[in-house]
Amino acid sequence: MSHLHLSGQEITFSPDDIIVSKTDTKGLITYTNSTFCKISGYTEKELLGQPHNIIRHAAMPRCVFKLVWDYVQTGREMFGYLLNRTKDNDYYWVLAQITPSYDKDHTIVGYHSNRRITDQKIVSGIISPLYSRLLEIEQRPGNRKDGMMLGYQHLLETLGSKGMDYDEFILSL
Repeated sequence: MSHLHLSGQEITFSPDDIIVSKTDTKGLITYTNSTFCKISGYTEKELLGQPHNIIRHAAMPRCVFKLVWDYVQTGREMFGYLLNRTKDNDYYWVLAQITPSYDKDHTIVGYHSNRRITDQKIVSGIISPLYSRLLEIEQRPGNRKDGMMLGYQHLLETLGSKGMDYDEFILSL
């Protein structure tokens, strides 16, 4: 079973810490709490107005983010294990809850995300091997252009073989 090969140091945080951010519908950061700034190493000023993927770690499969966007853009809440990058190129794992934000007319105007610490046994035993496999598919020679979609198909097939969607899979761990 392969695992993700990560450089830098893993940043950990307390179970009492909740990382919070909000974005507009394009994924541009409109709010961060102090915990987000402390753990990511960025100041609020550096984060506001930036694409949320400023913290996307290179070892995080792009197909998982496609799945996240597919969920939340249709109004569904999403739970997922995500690998983030700090300003200093260290990394941290989170269990994210991403929820659409609505205006008074029930139109999606942005997204709210709360992130907590992960269960390291789940990360090392299940998530890391799965994400490693998805990355391998995405990065195969000749697949660069279509790699994300091939990884996405593999992820959906893996979930389908379990009779679950991603959310159910994550919440079953």
